[in-house]
Amino acid sequence: MGRTREAGCVAAGVVIGAGACYCVYRLTWGRDENEKIWDDDDEDDEEESSDIVETWIENGKGAKANAGMGSEARLQGDSKVKAEVGMVLESGSDVKAEVHLGPQSGGGLEAKAKALFSTLKEQASAKAGRGARLGTISGNRTLAPSLPCPGGRGGGCHPTRSGARAGSRASGKTKGRTRGKSTRTPATAWPVRRGKFNFPYKIDDILGAPDLQKVLNILERSNDPFIQEIALVTLGNNAAYSFNQNAIRELGGLPIIAKLIKTKDLIIREKAYNALNNLSVNAENQGKIKTYISQVCDDTMICHLDSAVQMAGLRLLTNMTVTNHYQHLLSYSFPDFFALLFLGNYFTKIQIMKLIINFTENPAMTRELVSCKVPSELISLFNKEWDREILLNILTLFENINDNIKSEGLASSKKEFSRSSLFFLFKESGVCIKKIKALANHNDLVVKVKVLKVLTKL
Repeated sequence: MGRTREAGCVAAGVVIGAGACYCVYRLTWGRDENEKIWDDDDEDDEEESSDIVETWIENGKGAKANAGMGSEARLQGDSKVKAEVGMVLESGSDVKAEVHLGPQSGGGLEAKAKALFSTLKEQASAKAGRGARLGTISGNRTLAPSLPCPGGRGGGCHPTRSGARAGSRASGKTKGRTRGKSTRTPATAWPVRRGKFNFPYKIDDILGAPDLQKVLNILERSNDPFIQEIALVTLGNNAAYSFNQNAIRELGGLPIIAKLIKTKDLIIREKAYNALNNLSVNAENQGKIKTYISQVCDDTMICHLDSAVQMAGLRLLTNMTVTNHYQHLLSYSFPDFFALLFLGNYFTKIQIMKLIINFTENPAMTRELVSCKVPSELISLFNKEWDREILLNILTLFENINDNIKSEGLASSKKEFSRSSLFFLFKESGVCIKKIKALANHNDLVVKVKVLKVLTKL
């Protein structure tokens, strides 16, 4: 009966020791897990560690059950008592710790206790080594933001460590709550790839009517600014040839191109102006383009000063006013033209003077032209500091107006014009004539000849 009691005590001790081992493990492992929350926020490592914990717990429960069964067997034995405790720890290198307590005699309770404590110490050291390896693996886990999102248990993407940590702390969620399916928006998105459109022609290709029709169809159907720009440049280059000027008109291309002058894209508008400019060399095309000339003039005056789109608009207006047929459509813009002549840079001044000279060559436009208000600073264009082209253009402008005033008999009607008008600046103030006489000693021979020609007509 004494040995039976001793066997029962040993079995109870083994069961209690196994329970104590399990409790110590749960306490120490839970504390490490709480510390690990702030050190590593990677979801995959979290799920992996949780699976390992569950596996260890199941193994612990199995060991406890095995210990109970062993004690029952020892209670039914005779003189030999065998106690066995098997604890399995699975780590990165499959570390396995197994402790066997052999048969003990009646006075071996102290030895059994020492063996139990040594077993607990080995389990704790093995657990500590495994935790360090887990931290190293999870700490180096990153995902490049440009890669597609892999499918995982969380159902979402895994951002880099800094992004994950910021998102986790901002949301206020602990690590334990993230073991379910993730409802978080992926931090990296799938790349959006646009289909590449290969334009069928080079922009400097000389095309026939069938190919021009294809380009017009592309321009009409496409909303891509890049494709529209290529198509407009291709049409503009082909419109430099007289045979294609007729072909584009006959294919219905003028309304398709003119529709794009209403766009807010300044580059597209500039290319549309350039294409219409080349097409306007043809007299029949001018009859179609006149429908849009007022809108082109208004947009040119209000767009950014000295911009490329303004220069393209001025070139188109200059071509449209080479003949006298459509000049009356722009007479309301004379004050704007002279204001732009004063405010614009060198190239804008040259282009706007060419436009005004077209009006001065039509005597029928003289009255409206000289009656418009002009800035008094316009007289500064007669200074000798300007180069040959500026001086020749302003002298031509003055010469044409002076000739038209005489031919139209407007000199006797000077009371009709205000002191801020072009008529007063050129004829009545006398300042303009003084400036022209000062240019008679100009170093440029061409300018000097032009000055002498003007002075002989006064």
